[in-house]
Amino acid sequence: MTWLVWRQHRAEALVLALLVAALGVVVVVLAGPLHALFPSGVARCAAPPLDQACRVGFAQLRELRGYALPMLILLNFVPFAIGAFLGAPMLARELESGTWQLAWTQSVPRARWLAVKLAALGALTVALNAAFAALVGWYRQPFDLFGRFLIDGFDVSGIAPLGYGLFAFALATAAGALLRRSLPALGAALVVFVAVRVAVAGWVRPHYRAPVTLVEDIPAGSGEVRTGTADLRDGIISQGVVDPAGRHLSDLEGAMVQHKAMAAGLDPTTVLHDEGYHRWVTYQPTGRFWSFQLIEAGLFAGLAALLLVVVVRRVRRL
Repeated sequence: MTWLVWRQHRAEALVLALLVAALGVVVVVLAGPLHALFPSGVARCAAPPLDQACRVGFAQLRELRGYALPMLILLNFVPFAIGAFLGAPMLARELESGTWQLAWTQSVPRARWLAVKLAALGALTVALNAAFAALVGWYRQPFDLFGRFLIDGFDVSGIAPLGYGLFAFALATAAGALLRRSLPALGAALVVFVAVRVAVAGWVRPHYRAPVTLVEDIPAGSGEVRTGTADLRDGIISQGVVDPAGRHLSDLEGAMVQHKAMAAGLDPTTVLHDEGYHRWVTYQPTGRFWSFQLIEAGLFAGLAALLLVVVVRRVRRL
């Protein structure tokens, strides 16, 4: 049975393995200049105030992020490509060609046939996505200084891509079982995959844990109101200035208050400090990164399990 699985799916497995290997080569080439910007390590430059070496490295990193950001966003589709291209043809190809009638009437019961295929291809999906996430996580480590919870960081590193890949695999397998065609199954799976990923990232993930809100005095004489946290890798949700009555000012209102002070020839931070204004920031601490990763990977693995139940029930009814 194992030999049969390899024979039927070796083309997809080899193509996807080559894809991950090619990605690894690109990552090795591109990662060198990024890591060279911080010879003492990224963690040393994560906590303000930054020394001169960190400021220079951070400025250069900001320029390099311009080309890296679109690439990292596109890499969000790699877990789908790995999972869906293994899952979509698994049942759809048998149903499309009619060979299921022969395959499921041999000495191997359909339940065992399905279990072996799901286990083998599911394990391959996890392994390839683990390699992908490790490579991209190492490559983009310097970009953590812009925040670890951004779509170009959280979604393509850690263990979350393993959950995405399993979800894509189960989704494409279920679509193949229901639609009986590989290409329509891939298209349907892509639409649902993107919709679920966007919904989770936009509405579910922010509520895994309540964010932290920090309110601080504005240092007098600093020249500029700077909001932020003690670690650049924290995930900033919102930030701004609060007036003495506790009302959060809009960006426009805050700019007008500072402009009024500057027009009078005064340091805006001194005026804001003396009048009782404070700066505030709401954020997810970088220390929560792995707990959020575990929750998200578990969420998508759970969705994958539900979809595989649909697959099993579908096969039993055929």
